[in-house]
Amino acid sequence: MLESLHVKNLALIDEQEVIFAPGMNILTGETGAGKSIIIGSVNIALGGKAGKDYIRTGADYALVELAFSLNEQQCAMAREMDLPIEEDNILVLQRKITPGRSVCRANGESVSAGQLKNLAGCLLDMYGQHEHQSLLKPAASKKMLDDYIGEKAEKLKDQLKDLIGEHKKTTGELEEQQLDGKMREREAKLLEFEVNEIEAAALDPREDEQVENRYRRLVNARKMKEVVYTVHGLTGYEAEGSAGLAVDHALRELKALSKFDSESAPLIAQLTDIDDLLNDFNRGMAQYRDSLEFDEEEFAQLEERLNVLNHLRDKYGSSIEEILKTRDEKQKALEKLTHFEEYMEELKKKAGQEKREILTLCEKLSALRKKAAGPLTRKLKDAMVDLNFLDVAFSISVEPKEEEFTPEGYDKVEFLISTNPGEAQKPLWQIASGGELSRIMLAFKTVFADKDETDTLVFDEIDTGISGKTAWKVAEKLGKLSGNHQIICITHLAQIASMADIHFMIEKGVKNDRTVTKIRELSGEESLGEMARLLGSGELTEAVLGNAREMKETACKVKKK
Repeated sequence: MLESLHVKNLALIDEQEVIFAPGMNILTGETGAGKSIIIGSVNIALGGKAGKDYIRTGADYALVELAFSLNEQQCAMAREMDLPIEEDNILVLQRKITPGRSVCRANGESVSAGQLKNLAGCLLDMYGQHEHQSLLKPAASKKMLDDYIGEKAEKLKDQLKDLIGEHKKTTGELEEQQLDGKMREREAKLLEFEVNEIEAAALDPREDEQVENRYRRLVNARKMKEVVYTVHGLTGYEAEGSAGLAVDHALRELKALSKFDSESAPLIAQLTDIDDLLNDFNRGMAQYRDSLEFDEEEFAQLEERLNVLNHLRDKYGSSIEEILKTRDEKQKALEKLTHFEEYMEELKKKAGQEKREILTLCEKLSALRKKAAGPLTRKLKDAMVDLNFLDVAFSISVEPKEEEFTPEGYDKVEFLISTNPGEAQKPLWQIASGGELSRIMLAFKTVFADKDETDTLVFDEIDTGISGKTAWKVAEKLGKLSGNHQIICITHLAQIASMADIHFMIEKGVKNDRTVTKIRELSGEESLGEMARLLGSGELTEAVLGNAREMKETACKVKKK
């Protein structure tokens, strides 16, 4: 439910806040008072178009803020969109418009205008003076019938969507494979050559690192060998000045010293250990030196292997694993071309089976629609009679068109109507009267009230073109809707205003030499006075006020029923 609206520096509005109530919220005012600005501000806060022209002259920015209390389904949808929800299920949407850009926030966190638009349909339905024109769109009739059917229709359409998606992939693959024979032959030869080229290399995934490392060692073997020979000599016992000879000489001198001083024994032991370690190290270097023998034949083989691997990497992937994966993919493609006829036959069978399943689902959905068309027709006709269509003929046409299946089924659904006795029923789109369309839309909303998941319905002067008894019938319908919906309705008819649970007056005035639009809640007596004005009275006489009071009492009785 829409709890409140706060507007600042928008068009003629300086700053206004409106607290809405459950039930029927009526907004009235003189022509040009700014009623459209109020509805426009709601639309802006929900992601509608908002340019710098909306900013009040002299202000730096315009601000619109809506506060909603959400039901469980609305909370779930908001969470799916990653919008923050307060613990009390309150969602505050804010739109700030500056000359350069606009900023949207949900409970203080930045969101996009697109996110707000996606959420808008879940928060409220808005019907402007021309919104009933949506009835004329081809898809509207089908959607309304499916909404009436409910979960069963939605489940079938979900299945259809998935199956048609798979069917499009299958038929798309069929179209791609419609190559001529010579092209298939050339492609098969190329694939065969590439698969054989990879197979001939007898690749091992471990080769990448092993071959590279061995090749690097052989390339650098000469330099390594020189270093190892030098180190071996420096640490050995043969070359003059080597560490081994020096340690051995030092050890002999210390042992000679031990004859005169027994305290040299620990030093002799340490140097003996050093001599042993150096000897071990020197033997290790000798073994390492021997392992560095350069093999010309092995080097040539490694170089040739690396050339093969690098060639395959350039063509098929940066690693042996990727090359082998590419081989598998090309092998599958080759098998398709080698057994092309069998492959195409399988695809055709698959496409045919999918189409049969699609048509079966479409048939089930069509049967649901035809079954529901009768009861919905009667309910809509009764609702239209209640709205003063004195002699209305109405029916729902469900015409299957098997070759035109979509995720919505294969039916062409049309609402057919005749509002004049003796005239043939025609599709709604051929109806010219805006007043009739607005009443038909209201009839639909009444019938769908129990199924409508949107708590708040906004009507912006949908009563255009009606008066008298018809106006009272429309008022009764809106009153009925307000029993389980929050209604926000801008009207110029006293009959509709009489249904108000809360009545707001929109008026234009002057503040600090500037025109401003204000909105205020009317008391009971003020509401009667406004109803009297709507009845066309230039002067509030007791007779006119009595008429308004009687209308209000009648409206209360109607709403109690």
